[in-house]
Amino acid sequence: MDTARTLAFFLPRTAVADLEPLGQGNINDTWRVHLADGRRLVLQRLHPRVFADPGAVMANVRRVTDHLARSGQGEPPFFRLVINPDGQDHCIDATGCCWRLLTHIDHCRTLDRLSNTTQAQSVGDLLGRFHLLTSDLDPDRLVDPLPDFHVTPRYLDRYDAVRCSTVSAGNRQETLCRDLIETLRPTASVLEEARDQLAHRVIHGDPKAANFLFAAGADRAVSLIDFDTVKPGLLLHDLGDCPRSCCNPSGEHQTSPDATVFDPELFAALMGGYLGRAAHLLGPADLELLVDSVALISFELALRFFTDHLVGDRYFKVSRRGENLHRALVQLHLNRSIRTQRRDLDRRLSGLLAHSPPANTTR
Repeated sequence: MDTARTLAFFLPRTAVADLEPLGQGNINDTWRVHLADGRRLVLQRLHPRVFADPGAVMANVRRVTDHLARSGQGEPPFFRLVINPDGQDHCIDATGCCWRLLTHIDHCRTLDRLSNTTQAQSVGDLLGRFHLLTSDLDPDRLVDPLPDFHVTPRYLDRYDAVRCSTVSAGNRQETLCRDLIETLRPTASVLEEARDQLAHRVIHGDPKAANFLFAAGADRAVSLIDFDTVKPGLLLHDLGDCPRSCCNPSGEHQTSPDATVFDPELFAALMGGYLGRAAHLLGPADLELLVDSVALISFELALRFFTDHLVGDRYFKVSRRGENLHRALVQLHLNRSIRTQRRDLDRRLSGLLAHSPPANTTR
């Protein structure tokens, strides 16, 4: 099914003026649709090798977006699914790809990386609002579309299954990647070992910088997109991944991986925004392991990138061979930067907590 037939499925007898690629996602393909009547929509094709059960993904997206619309009453604005005349919100083509059409949030822009503390504070506040708005949605009503997603020991197992036969002794970058992973191996279970003590709720699953929409011409985050990974999970999965991405000022496409640094000022601003909005959602164990979770998610993503490199780039999109290896090294050097600043990051977090509402010890 091509884009024209897909649009006809959702919008029969509706004239389309233009179609343009939108974003640079690592998984899905996205287009901005310009209708002849001036409206704009977003067309997406989901990667079939990533989302084996697109019906489950779409059921989650529908449930969460409907809940956000009722709970938030349009503020902040989140996208909605476009329903065709027969009541369907997605279609599957002959190759197994899932297509969907979304409402477009106007007057916004995306950022691959954050550049100032105002942006970081706004991102933290918006993530806190997302967690608050979904806090009364029973996580057990959602399907897990990607089993073991964010279960770091599982990614380590997958890496171990291929590393011995595929890491080239003559490739200096592969050897470095392997050695750094061995150093971090003992940290893989830090969240799993404490799972019963941690806040378990509906999570976004992928709150990286590029999934926040900012107001055009302003540093204010106004919406959160890409709900394919919404699922039952630990709040620390989101609170690890968001700073991991947003507090790396050089972004995830750093030319020199060893120059990657984690910015403590951005971290303090982001967490200040979040805690000012949703500190009561976190318990003592969440707060104790928060910085650990940021380091852990960087390690987890490095494992995923490096494993994908070793098996021939089957999961993440690449424009050249070696790109996933490069991405893995960026994350590993980011992890090193987080760990070397651990004492300072804990101190900053403690200072923020002293001025935030008390943590909630209930689950």
